[in-house]
Amino acid sequence: MYKFVFLINPISGGGQGKMIHQFLPEIMASMNYTDDQWKAEFTNIDGLEKQISDALANTEKLVAVGGDGTVSSVLSVMVSSEYAKSVKIGLIPLGTGNDLARVLNLYKPYVDKGLLFLVRRLLQAKARPFDIWKVNGKIAFANYFSGGIDARIAHDFNHARAVGEFNSNSVIVNKLHYVKSFFADRSYHLKKGKLSFVDAEGRSWQKILDGHRTVIVGNIPSFASGANPFYKSDMADRLLEIVCVPNMFMFLLAIAVGTVPVVGNFVKKHFLKTHKARSIELEFADDEFLQLDGEDLSGKLGGHVKIDFACQVQIMALGE
Repeated sequence: MYKFVFLINPISGGGQGKMIHQFLPEIMASMNYTDDQWKAEFTNIDGLEKQISDALANTEKLVAVGGDGTVSSVLSVMVSSEYAKSVKIGLIPLGTGNDLARVLNLYKPYVDKGLLFLVRRLLQAKARPFDIWKVNGKIAFANYFSGGIDARIAHDFNHARAVGEFNSNSVIVNKLHYVKSFFADRSYHLKKGKLSFVDAEGRSWQKILDGHRTVIVGNIPSFASGANPFYKSDMADRLLEIVCVPNMFMFLLAIAVGTVPVVGNFVKKHFLKTHKARSIELEFADDEFLQLDGEDLSGKLGGHVKIDFACQVQIMALGE
């Protein structure tokens, strides 16, 4: 049984995962961990589920090194296993958005003080409870889900990267391409949409979303690389936040002022009007653009999306 297993996505962050793999032995030795107390391996996309299952069965703490998609893959396996309560999860952020790392206070220390500082702090960090949800009974949902303009942007970005339209070995280049995709897709809106949810008090609600720019469902107080359109979000209250965005002004408002103290909360409470929900069902056109935790799910879920609570895990976080 290892104290730590590091699963490293070799292509995240423009290939920074390979550099981290190279320096980990030196870092772990400096903290007096012996070779039999930890191991590190690159993720293997072809056998990823088994690789994660094997890692969970043989460690006390599993550290995902990559973007939000990497940790989401780990959590998807945890949801259907017995390890949710026994194995703690850590994250070293290498992705483009890194929203989960931001709310766990892992992203800024990594950017400001480097890998050695973050690894030292992370391996000594306390774990906190964290809600995990299931989409259509099988896909783990940790950060946020959305359908509409932002999902269209994510789809176009992922497609362009897959066909080699730009060099993805740079976080800055990735973000610039997101901006380019936004301006190309700025007129997009939902073809059709219907939201049904059960609120915190157990009451049922419905809302028609035809023509809306997007609907965003959040589990964490961060969206699209650090914006926060959600009012009083809590990552361990077994509730989701829903924001329905009818027009481009509201979409830009959510991105621009969501993190501003006082003003941001006023806008979120009185204009964006966050709904809190125990469970959610969404109806879309079958070909609607959808994304989950930054990953493109367009065409993979059909027109019906059901989101339910799955479990709580223990995830390592740093203090403010």
